[in-house]
Formats: sequence, C-alpha cells, structure tokens
Amino acid sequence: MSILIAFALAFSFSFIGTIPPGTLNLSVLQLGLENKLKAAWQFSIAAALIEYPYCWIAIRFEKLITSSPTIVENFERIGAIVMLVLGILNLISLRKQHIKKVDAKEYGFTTGLILGVLNPLAMPYWIAITAYLKSQRWLVLDTFAELQAYLIGVVLGALSFFMVAAYLAQRVAVYLKGNSVLKYIPAITLIILGLYGLIHSLR
Repeated sequence: MSILIAFALAFSFSFIGTIPPGTLNLSVLQLGLENKLKAAWQFSIAAALIEYPYCWIAIRFEKLITSSPTIVENFERIGAIVMLVLGILNLISLRKQHIKKVDAKEYGFTTGLILGVLNPLAMPYWIAITAYLKSQRWLVLDTFAELQAYLIGVVLGALSFFMVAAYLAQRVAVYLKGNSVLKYIPAITLIILGLYGLIHSLR
C-alpha cells in the first residue's frame, strides 16, 4: 500500500509542478502546435527522465538536512515554512516572468536531456515536497521498492503533463501563455500545504 501511495503522491506533485510556463513545457507545446508529435515524445521522455536523478539527489539532501536533532524536533514546522516560502517565491517569479518563443525545429531527445539538466527548480522543489510529505507522515521511503515507486511516479507525472500539453497544444498553449489561473496552481498548492502544516505544528 505504501508503494502505491508513494507513486501516487509523486505522480500528482510532479504533474502539478510541471504546469508553470518554462522552457520545457513551452517547447513541448511548440512541437505539438507544429504536429511534431514524434519529436514531442522524444523531447518529453528525455526531459522527464532527468527528473529521476534530480529527485534522487533531492531525497538524499532532504535526509542530510533533517539529520540534525534540532531540525527533527521542528521538522513539521520547518517543512511548512519552506513550503510557504517556495510558494510565495513562485508567485513572485510568475509576476515577473517573460517567456520567449522557442524554435522547435531541432528539438528531440538530446535537447530534452540538455534542457532537463538545466532546469534549476527541480531539486529544491523535490527537497521541499519530500520533506513536507514525510513530516505529515503521508510518505514512507524506507524500502528500495518505495523509493523506486516514488521516483518512477515523478518521471511519469512529468511525462504525462508534457504529452497532454503536446496533444492538446492548441487549447493548452492559450491557457499557459495567458493570464490563466493554471500557472498559479503549483504556488497556491505550496502555500495551502505550508499553511496547513504550520497550523498543525502549532497545535
């Protein structure tokens, strides 16, 4: 059961975390708009696979950070504060964000790998998410199977969003490039979870 929970949590947060406009999802949208679904698949698989090592490293960092007795005692409160800060910073960055149109002609598996590696938000995002889920006792990663289920969920969650975006490019592009509430979902989710964790820790 814990394996399924780990997978479901990772899949959900990975799907949600891929929504904000950026080079990766806008590149997939470009490919979808140009009906280059084969290139979109190659690009998406490569970009999603990069999430696996990033999340694995994030889990290691999370264990290192939470190894201090002081941090363990205040684990839930610290995790909640981190979630709140990330959510607020996410909102601020969205307000200042200007995204350039990408050239989809040369996009494929190699480009997906390169841009996936250059994604700066993946690691801090997964450190915060993993720490929070553990603090709420929703997530257990004590076994190899649970860890792999979590990591695979991360990869498949990102891949699922990329391919939904590619196949529904005509409609999705309008929402992601405009002032839709869709792009604010990850930030709002982080803030709500942070507030919940903070209130719960103060009881």
